[in-house]
Amino acid sequence: MAGPRRDTRGIIDASELFAQVRFRRREPASALQPYLEHYWLIDWDLKRPYASHLVPHPSVNLVFQQYETGQGHDAGFAEVSGIGLDLFTQKLEGRGRVCGAQFRPGGFRPFAPDRPVSAWTGRRLPADQVFAPPSSPSAVLDQADEDARVAALDAYLLALAPEPDPQVDRAMALVDLVRTDRTVRRVDQLARVEGLSSRSLQRLFAAYVGVGPKWVILRYRIHEALERAETEPEVDWAALAAELGYSDQAHLIRDFTTTVGVPPTAFAQR
Repeated sequence: MAGPRRDTRGIIDASELFAQVRFRRREPASALQPYLEHYWLIDWDLKRPYASHLVPHPSVNLVFQQYETGQGHDAGFAEVSGIGLDLFTQKLEGRGRVCGAQFRPGGFRPFAPDRPVSAWTGRRLPADQVFAPPSSPSAVLDQADEDARVAALDAYLLALAPEPDPQVDRAMALVDLVRTDRTVRRVDQLARVEGLSSRSLQRLFAAYVGVGPKWVILRYRIHEALERAETEPEVDWAALAAELGYSDQAHLIRDFTTTVGVPPTAFAQR
């Protein structure tokens, strides 16, 4: 019996990516699950370079990377990758390993509480510039066994001692509402749901999510359009635009083209 379908939202040409690399998702320790979506692990051994493309989620990632050099593996490094505003492209070549922790939208703030999450948006910074790392990246990357790598990720993040924050829970719940409820299409509508002014909602998202609520709404629309283009043989773009809350098809085409780089019909034909 086939297992549940893997969630590939945001990954462009997911089948090609999975053909090039070993890609897995793992659950974090139970104490971390309120803040994290999952861990993601990638290993590759490529004969020729390959470029992966992703339309980022409204999530911060902590990423551990190690690549093979002419003298063997380098020592590896860890970086905090803030929410990407544009199409993300990563070139892979030779042999390497990446271990990542994808935080829930709104879930990163307890690990770096001194700055608003918007401070990291659109940036990739060494982890030691964001918080005091409890151990070196090699503690995660040098683990040959996958279970040991996951345990090392748990230990690394638990040592950062995230503190509960009601505003974190509030922000995460609002983003999850946008993700799961297609009837939420406007910022003022989302603000009314929470009993906030639009300005207060903007401040909450800047401090705890890292991008504005309008950006989140638009990004999840594009993820849905990408998923449909990749999985359906023919897409009625006018009907999809109406379903996603666009005033007309032209607005969907504009947002899709701006984000992905090609119009939706050209993307679907690939």
